[in-house]
Amino acid sequence: MALDQGWPALLQDRLDSEGQAVRVVNASISGETTSGGLSRLPKLLEQHQPSIVMVELGANDALRGYPPTLIRKNVEQLVQLSQASGAEVILLGITVPVNYGAAYRDQFAAVYDEVAAQYGVRMHPFFLEGVATNPELMLSDGIHPNPAAQPIILDTVWPLLAPVIEALEAVSE
Repeated sequence: MALDQGWPALLQDRLDSEGQAVRVVNASISGETTSGGLSRLPKLLEQHQPSIVMVELGANDALRGYPPTLIRKNVEQLVQLSQASGAEVILLGITVPVNYGAAYRDQFAAVYDEVAAQYGVRMHPFFLEGVATNPELMLSDGIHPNPAAQPIILDTVWPLLAPVIEALEAVSE
């Protein structure tokens, strides 16, 4: 799937069409883990000085069977670094399939819930809601959403993001 088909590109299109002076920087890398994101984040924060950071990492950690305690530590650091830079943070959670077992699934889901509560950030527990369980919206690997899913993902993320953008714009006026 081309980058211009992804929900971050669609987000930029929406913001532009609404006359919002917000620039979207998609710093994602396919296959990235929380550790990888954490290693790249300080430079990205310095380079882009974002007002908002959306953290959507953890699925690849789970696919590799990383312990939820490690994932939580990394997600916490991602949030801490982003907040320390002055950015508002939005966490986009993910769930893991039932074959991971109830204990792992519960611990994994708790990472996002607990970090969001601890650091006072907005969070969606499953940003692929309405997408991941629909084979028509997934690539043949059954893991990644296809281009048809991208507007749905944007519509899932938008209610979390829009009030943050509005609040930031109100402060800058």
